[in-house]
Amino acid sequence: MTSKAIHYFAGDHTAKGFFPLYDSNFQGMEYIIIMEGTVQSVKSTLLQKLADVWSKKNYALEYIHCSSDPHYIEGLIFPELKVGIFGGDYEDFTIDGATVHYMNTDEVFDHVNTQDAPLKKLKKHITETFESAHTAFKTGLELHDHLEDIYINNMYFDKANQATDELNSTLFDHIHPSGETAITKHRFFGASTPDGVIDYIPNLTEGLKKRYFIKGRAGTGKSTLLKKIAASAEELGYDTEIYHCGFDPESIDMVIVRSLEFCVFDSTDPHEYFPDRDGDEIFDLYKKAVRPRTDQKYANEIALLNKSYKSYMKQGIKHLNDAKQLKEKLEHYYKEALDLAKVDVLYDEITSELTAQSELADVSK
Repeated sequence: MTSKAIHYFAGDHTAKGFFPLYDSNFQGMEYIIIMEGTVQSVKSTLLQKLADVWSKKNYALEYIHCSSDPHYIEGLIFPELKVGIFGGDYEDFTIDGATVHYMNTDEVFDHVNTQDAPLKKLKKHITETFESAHTAFKTGLELHDHLEDIYINNMYFDKANQATDELNSTLFDHIHPSGETAITKHRFFGASTPDGVIDYIPNLTEGLKKRYFIKGRAGTGKSTLLKKIAASAEELGYDTEIYHCGFDPESIDMVIVRSLEFCVFDSTDPHEYFPDRDGDEIFDLYKKAVRPRTDQKYANEIALLNKSYKSYMKQGIKHLNDAKQLKEKLEHYYKEALDLAKVDVLYDEITSELTAQSELADVSK
């Protein structure tokens, strides 16, 4: 049995810019509350308060964390109620078939002149600082690509394909098609944040009977293996969670098939884990498919590339920290005009909406 609450990111600052996956996670929701507004802390406080209350009602709950500040929540999903609440800054997503209720959280502030020149300048500075983070991550990825080339040039691709097929067979040869159309959710289990790189792998994999820890090096086929496993699960009609790489979102770092109680994930730096319970197993692509002693032969070049790309990762994280501090200045500007009574009214309104949806869900059972 898995945890009733899971935590993940659905938007991340990456080498490909800000990469949103919100649509995927709100799919299937019948009622969505979107909290619009400038001040993230107000929206996050409302979401946290709602989560604290509704988690005690024994509903399954998904927490979507904010990669710009992981202490903030930017979304909640109640899968049993088919209700989602979004309070992030990303605006360009819609869910077909859902009833959407918009709430303007800026209404809890009195007399804020949004056209004030210093305020507009601060917002522009925040945008530019995030762009600087993306540029640093992009440079880091370009260096990381050179690291991948070393291992790609020393790969036995037939052995890599054979290893992938063997794991795929282990996972699915005894599984019958579900007869259903699979629902696939795309997410991030981790992200580069102002606090550094963090992940929610222990929470997301809690209770799964089987965990495969994929070991290897850059370019040794970990993402390709994971994509093939996800495709097999989808073809058989099993709901699949696909977790993208927070550095290069076009790569895959983890696949979870909860109904089959397994996950397979890239267990290498900066999200390196080792088996610590029954059902854990290491699957090492470096040992299976890379020419022996490649690490030793290219040790100096590998060390230099690792140091170089990680230096740009650190630069990117510093820019994220700078952006966080700028956003705190922006929020302070607003908080001087905060009306707490209006916050309470907004909370009561959201609670009323949630209660109505939970009553409808109870009636339909």
